[in-house]
This record gives sequence, C-alpha cells and structure tokens, in this order.
Amino acid sequence: MAENTSLSKTEIKINEEYGTLPRLGYVEPYQGESISHYLGRLRRFKANSLPSGYSLGKIAGLGAITTRWEKLYFNPFPSLEELEALGKLIGVQGERLYEMLPAKGMTMKPRPIRLCGACYGDVACHRIEWQFKDKMKCDRHQLGLLTKCTNCQTPFPIPADWVEGKCSHCSLPFAKMAKHQKRY
Repeated sequence: MAENTSLSKTEIKINEEYGTLPRLGYVEPYQGESISHYLGRLRRFKANSLPSGYSLGKIAGLGAITTRWEKLYFNPFPSLEELEALGKLIGVQGERLYEMLPAKGMTMKPRPIRLCGACYGDVACHRIEWQFKDKMKCDRHQLGLLTKCTNCQTPFPIPADWVEGKCSHCSLPFAKMAKHQKRY
C-alpha cells in the first residue's frame, strides 16, 4: 500500500514550532529577476503547486507578507530574517533573495508594471530595475519600457502572474513586443 508522504496542515504547524519546515521544490533565480516574478515561478513549479502568495507565506511562517512582495509593495521593507525564513523553505540563501529587491533607499513605482520586450526575449523574467521610479528605458537595448501590450493596450499584470510570457488578453508574446518599443 502506498504511503501518504504529504504533510497535513497540523503537521506543518508542528514542524514550524520545532523549527523544521518542509522543503519546497528548488527553482533557480535568474540574474536581475524581481522577487515578484521569482515567487510566481516558485509557486507554479510542478513540485510546489501553491495557489497563492499567501499559501507560500503561511508555510514559511510569514503570513500574507509574500503576497505584498508579489505585488512589489515593500513597505515595510523585507527584513533579512524574513528572507532567510523563506530561504530555508525554498533552498535559496536570504542574501540571494535580498538581491531581488530594490536597493535600500531606491524609490520604486509598483504600478504600472513595466517591461522591455527585448530583455524578456533574452531571459524570460521581469527585472526589478524596470520598476525603479526614474527608469523609463532599458539601458541594455536603449528602448523605452512598455507599460501595456503593444497589440491590445492591456496593462501588464503583476510579474508573479506571468505564466507564459505573453499578454493575458491577446496572447502576443512579450518578446515580440520589442519591435514596437520606442528607441532612445
């Protein structure tokens, strides 16, 4: 007879009290990736299949704070202790998670979500630098950042919800939007 190896909610609570958390499937972070995009990829990874940022935060003992991070809201700014608690669960160093955040003192603009289609074509991830308040163009490609689909004008959802790298309304791939970006 097959043995049930998944932990119940009660067992997870007990494990939290004793400091031993279950481990989630490992997802390699991309260089420059925003924490929002990373957490979405982590939750959707087949071995994890977590339905929301809250479910991830609950397992890590952080509550709804991970949902705020997915929405790129960093007030209060994540502490190293919070990042290390999440890191223990997912097998990523707290310092590495810290790199996915804006530098302390850097002003963020969480809306609208911005995108460089050319960068996305190179590495399929949202970069935290695109959300810096004063960032209006991609320094690498010298292209203006997009705030909505170039085909249907639908604003981009939060990066945690970018499942297939395309517009959620018309399905135009983000990488193909590069040809419609304004050159600087």
